[in-house]
Amino acid sequence: MRLAVAVATLGGVGRLRPAPGSWASAAVLPAVLLGPLPCLLLALLLAAAGFWAVRALGPAARGDPPWVVVDEGAGQLLALAALPAGAGLAGALLAFALFRALDILKPGPVGWADRRPGTAGVMLDDLVAGALAGAAILLLRLLWPGVPL
Repeated sequence: MRLAVAVATLGGVGRLRPAPGSWASAAVLPAVLLGPLPCLLLALLLAAAGFWAVRALGPAARGDPPWVVVDEGAGQLLALAALPAGAGLAGALLAFALFRALDILKPGPVGWADRRPGTAGVMLDDLVAGALAGAAILLLRLLWPGVPL
């Protein structure tokens, strides 16, 4: 149970106030320095660990309590994976802002994922938000090839 709590809180970041989801998203931002592929691999690792932890916590994680932030970490890493290698602070801040906006506002597919029952509902909304933020970044890079990220 202790390991599941440590994973779910992203090593305790989920206990920070206010806005533990934003703290968790910010905590993974330095991963942008590793490049797109490591960010993607870390996102997959955190997502798998998060599904395990939330399932292991059972009723304690029901309803997506604010201290469960591993999903925010995984979603933010998906958004960071869309940035080019060598992306700087501007790119990381753009990925952060897009991901947090999608996670908080829960438009369309993010809201649908959030309404899934159980572990899926806890994890999927942030993964979908991260994927959409990443898609928006990739579209921006396609439409504006020289965008300074």
